[in-house]
Amino acid sequence: MKTRNKFKPGNILIHVILILYSIITLAPLITVFSSSFRTIGNQASHLKLFMEFSMESYRTAFKKMDFPIVFFNSFITTAGSLIVIVIIGAAAAYPIGRLKSKLSRFLYYFFIAGLVIPAQMVIIPVAQMFNSLNIPYTRFTPMFMFITCSMPFTTFLYSGFMKGVPVEIEEAAYMDGANLFTRFAQIVFPLLKPATVAVVITQGIWIWNDYFFPMVFITKSEQFSLPVAMIQFLGDRENPAQWNVLFASCFLCALPLITLFLIFQKQFVNGVAAGAVKG
Repeated sequence: MKTRNKFKPGNILIHVILILYSIITLAPLITVFSSSFRTIGNQASHLKLFMEFSMESYRTAFKKMDFPIVFFNSFITTAGSLIVIVIIGAAAAYPIGRLKSKLSRFLYYFFIAGLVIPAQMVIIPVAQMFNSLNIPYTRFTPMFMFITCSMPFTTFLYSGFMKGVPVEIEEAAYMDGANLFTRFAQIVFPLLKPATVAVVITQGIWIWNDYFFPMVFITKSEQFSLPVAMIQFLGDRENPAQWNVLFASCFLCALPLITLFLIFQKQFVNGVAAGAVKG
């Protein structure tokens, strides 16, 4: 009986490509992580990995950033935006996925059209509108942009999943006397868990890491988000960049997301995998 050769030229090429891609992806992260453990004054080549192990850069970044305050600002902005995005996105996708009419099809393409419009193109008229409406620039102002920009993708994703929810389940609940809100909240929405997980992951990471909208709409330093607070370490002509402190602040910013992923890793992986199959 002949044994199958697992080391085919095609498989070897794929493995080589994956290894090279992993090296290219991980090399900058390892370099940054190594430099974050240096003292502030150590400006040796960053290619010399792990030549020093000091928490000075982390302590400086934690103090200068006011990490607890900016972390709270980022948490409030991200959590508040995600709650509204999930509720409105699922509610908007419900009639689009259920009704078979020209209006529902028009609304579906209307939301999808928002995917091709960059938010940066409309930032000036939006800022002028906020000024005319006397909307103050606080930590909550960027949430308007986060929610608006996330609606097209969220509605598109929920609409696709809505088609996979059997109508017969709702019909049985309707026969039992359940109203429209009850059918959606207690029957349909729980079945959309994979889509909800995918929305929370994709949009949550983007909102947490976004620098543009908080930079435009937040004027007070005590209301900065984590990405905006990190920029102060880039320096200027008079004050040189504190690269080691900046690298430490990068990992402080990413630490909450890494911790959250490690805790809910199984739920995240299952949700995304289910979304890939059902979507």
